Order: sequence, then structure tokens, then C-alpha cells
Amino acid sequence: MGRILVCAGTGCVASHSRQVTARLKAALHAHHLEERFQVDNTGCHGFCEQGPLVIIEPEGILYCRVREEDVEAIVTEHLEQGRPVERLLYQDPVTKEKIAAYNQIKFYRQQSRHVLKNCGHINPENIDAYLAVEGYQGLKKALALPREEVINIIKESGLRGRGGAGFPTGLKWEYTFKAPGDRKYVVCNADEGDPGAFMDRSVLEGDPHAVLEGMLIAAYAIGAREGYIYVRAEYPLAVQRLRIALAQARERGFCGEHILGTDFSCELYIREGAGAFVCGEETALLASIQGERGMPRPRPPFPARQGLWGQPTNINNVETYANVPLILRRGAGWYASLGTEKSKGTKIFALTGKVKNTGLVEVPMGITLREIIFNIGGGILEDRGFKAVQIGGPSGGCLPAEHLDLPVDYDSLTAAGAMMGSGGLVVMDDSTCMVEVARFFLNFTQAESCGKCTPCREGIQQMLAILTRITRGQGREGDLEQLERLARVIKGTALCGLGQTAPNPVLSTLRYFRAEYEAHIRDHRCPAKSCRELLTYHIDPDKCNGCTRCRRRCPAGAISGEAREPHTIDLELCARCGTCLDLCRQKAIYVE
Repeated sequence: MGRILVCAGTGCVASHSRQVTARLKAALHAHHLEERFQVDNTGCHGFCEQGPLVIIEPEGILYCRVREEDVEAIVTEHLEQGRPVERLLYQDPVTKEKIAAYNQIKFYRQQSRHVLKNCGHINPENIDAYLAVEGYQGLKKALALPREEVINIIKESGLRGRGGAGFPTGLKWEYTFKAPGDRKYVVCNADEGDPGAFMDRSVLEGDPHAVLEGMLIAAYAIGAREGYIYVRAEYPLAVQRLRIALAQARERGFCGEHILGTDFSCELYIREGAGAFVCGEETALLASIQGERGMPRPRPPFPARQGLWGQPTNINNVETYANVPLILRRGAGWYASLGTEKSKGTKIFALTGKVKNTGLVEVPMGITLREIIFNIGGGILEDRGFKAVQIGGPSGGCLPAEHLDLPVDYDSLTAAGAMMGSGGLVVMDDSTCMVEVARFFLNFTQAESCGKCTPCREGIQQMLAILTRITRGQGREGDLEQLERLARVIKGTALCGLGQTAPNPVLSTLRYFRAEYEAHIRDHRCPAKSCRELLTYHIDPDKCNGCTRCRRRCPAGAISGEAREPHTIDLELCARCGTCLDLCRQKAIYVE
């Protein structure tokens, strides 16, 4: 029987993929094809910019941006006559070639999808679909081994935490296992709060059983009988599928008392967070689970020794746990063969920004930024110039073109002034102002600061005030040195990771784009022509034909002139909104 896979991740659902599914089922019934084809909802395929996505198996034909009205053509032309609907096929943005098979599309062909292998190919709400692809085999193997041996397998694999810091996972498990205490916990950090990041959400929506299996293996290894998945309430689809998966796992004996007939028992629970970014910090997360205000506490003691309710607690993020069943099934040696010497395995990135192919990508550690952005991502939108890539979320850094061939691994990124983070990767073109980028991310971290420690509460606010002045043309000599002094103090004295890493976007942009800051301060000019207060709009009289479009639509009444005569802009009245620039068909309006 053929399968019709319809993406039901959040992005495609928002683009009405559920209606496409319903129309497909109705069309199969109307054409008497129900015995030949089965419609199945899946998690995120990753190619979000092209959704809603539909894949026809076993051929692997991918249809992009499918609407309800396209369904009849898919059924009559493809399913009945065996002729793919060409207008719905993916078109390569460079070659303009139509490509039918999804595994021949550059976006997919150059990835190494291991953690994401099931996402987009199985129904996440059907445990039998997960079992059919070796689901829970890793747990079965772990339960047949001594706890110490399971920990050693994870250590030998070289798996490092995918939540940002990159701490060796096996060591963290070992510390928790050896910590004194009869009651221990496993916790999954699914509080994904970075702007533009949706890696964990997609894994939870597309393959929730993989995360549960990884948590259960960790619980067995460290001797825990309880675990919590802390997921933000803004992920309703992920929460819904987690609840379904948990109920199915309990029913089949993979979770609860005497798992798979052994002496090992473990129960997992879901806790929904209210969306505070600081709760992604592990001690704040634990406080929130306990019903307290989510605020960090000093460390040591670390959670591995004194965590949830004062007991030893192992915390990993979604992607880390999703790697664990693969390692148990395929072996530590297989996993260690992927990636680089110090950064093993693969990494999932949310590729967003000014790039042609946005979406979710999984690549081997050590791949270069150039390969991700230009090969998988298809290059810069409108073929503009590449300027920078922001990697690691608000705690990361902005890297310029000179670092495009930098290998993506923990140590190389840190040396360059960025960090792996949880996996946000935002591409910027030559129209992006790097001072404004730094201000944007600092504005985010300032708003999300819990306010507990003075360096973060006061220091970030002072840095933000300086950056805001600079983007408004009010920068002063000495501002850059003051920014650097504040950054050093905050990094060295803030209580938690949010404060300690908040200056990173500022420091990295100062390191690589200092001339852009200086232009704002000394010349009162934004080289990217982005900062509104520093722009001056002019009309070229040789190009203006006096059509009056700009004059009639100017909200400030700053444009004057007679019909069919060149117009002028009163710079005192101009609000610098850009309306005239967008309206002018003669391209007579320019910005300085």
C-alpha cells in the first residue's frame, strides 16, 4: 500500500495542512483508492518555508505549498495516472530545475538526519509506527546491562549536551549516579526560548517517543524512579503529542511500574512552563517545577548532587535525550565516528533569516558555516551579499564572512567569539545593521532577566541604553570602551548563564564590525541604511516624473511638488518611515 505523508508540524498546521489531510481522505474515498493508499500525518519535515508539504511513498515524491484545491490534481494525475504534478514540485532557487524526489533536493541531500530520521516519516501519535522503526529497542538493550555499563556507553560515544554548554553527557550521568541519595530524578529541559529556534519543538512534535525513551534510559542508568519534562506552554502541539506518547508508553509497559517485566520502575510527568526565558537555566527550571518562582541559584552545589527537591538530578535537553536511543541501538563506536574529535555526532539547527531555504537541518559536527548557508540553505535571499550569521541565540555571537569556512563545533565557535547554543542560526545580508542586531538581542535578554543579581539587572540595562543612543545618532566618544567594560564585569560576575552570556552579541559585533559602530558615533551614519533616525531621504529631480504618489501617501506631509514636476522632501518634517521609497516606481528616491 502506498502512503501519503502530510506534514502536521506547527508550521504546516498553521498553513492549513489539516484541511489538506481531510481533503485527501475525502478524495481517496471518492476515487475508490482507499485500498491502495493510506493518508498519514507526520511531524515536521524540516523544510518549513515550503509547507504545507506532502510526500508520496514509496517513490518519495515531495509536493510543496500544497493547498486544498491542489488535492484533486494529486489524486487524478499522480495516484491514478502515475504522472507527478509538476507545478507542485520543488524548484531549485539557483538552477530553477524542478525536482521530484525529496532526497535529491540539496536541502535534504546534504544533511545527516539521524535524530530527525523519523520526523516527517512516521505518525508521532502512533506508538506502533515508532516500534516499527526499532523504537524502544535501545531501552530494552539498556535494561539488560548494568547501570555503569550504560553510562560508559554514553561516555564512550562522546555525546555532549545539546542545550548550549556542551558538557559531556556521560560524565553528567556518572556524577548523578554516584551522588549520595536514595531518590533521584531525570529532567528534560524543553524550555526552548531563543528567538528563531524551534529544534526541540519539532522533535517533540515529530518523534516524542524518542525523547521519552532517552529519558527512561537515563533514569535507569542513574537510578531514578521519576522524571519531568519541562516544556513551555506556548508549544501546545508538542504538549499534546507528549501526553499521547506518555499514555501509550504506559499502556505498553515502557513507562511506569516494572518496565518490560524488570525490577526497574519509572514514571514521567509533564510540567508546562509559562514562557520565562530564564527558566531555560537549569536551577531556575528546577525551581519552577517545584512551584516556585523561576530564579537561578548559585552553584555549587550542582543539580547532579543537589537538584529537584534537594535530590540528585540529571538535566538534559530534548535533542540530547533523542540521541540516546540511537547510541544504545547502534553502539558508541558508530556515534563516535560522526563529527569531529572533540564534538561527536550531529547537530540540529533552525536555519532562519535572509536565506533562501529556511527550516530545520541536521548536519554532522565539523561542517562549515558556508556549507550550511550556501549549500543546504541555497544562499542569500535576492542574491544579496552575505554579512553575518548569528549563532547560539541571544547568548551567541555574530560571525562575519571571513568565518564562513569555520567548522561548526564547540571549540571552534567559542574561539571565534560565538557558541553552539541550542541551535539557532540566523543569516543576515548586507542590509543588516550590526549595531541594531546587538541592540535587539540585548533588549531581549534585558526583558527576560529575572532581576535577581545586580550585574545582570543593572549592567545589561546600562549596555542597552548606550546601544539605543548609538542607533539614534546620539552616541558619544568612549561609548564603545564603556560597553566593553560593562560586558567584562557582567560576564565575570552575573549569577547564571543568561547574564554571563548576554554581552556576547555586543562583544562579537564590536570585534568584527567595530567600524560600523564608529560610523554611527562619529559620522552619525548607518552604513547599512537601517537605523531610522540616521537616514536622510532625497528625491533625484532627474528621475522624478511628478506622479504625486509619494506626495499623496506621505503620512507626515513632508513631500511637495506639482504634478508632472520634480518633487522635494522637507527634511524637517520627514518622519523617515520609508513609505515614499516603497511607492516610487521611478526609483527616484534614495537614502543617505
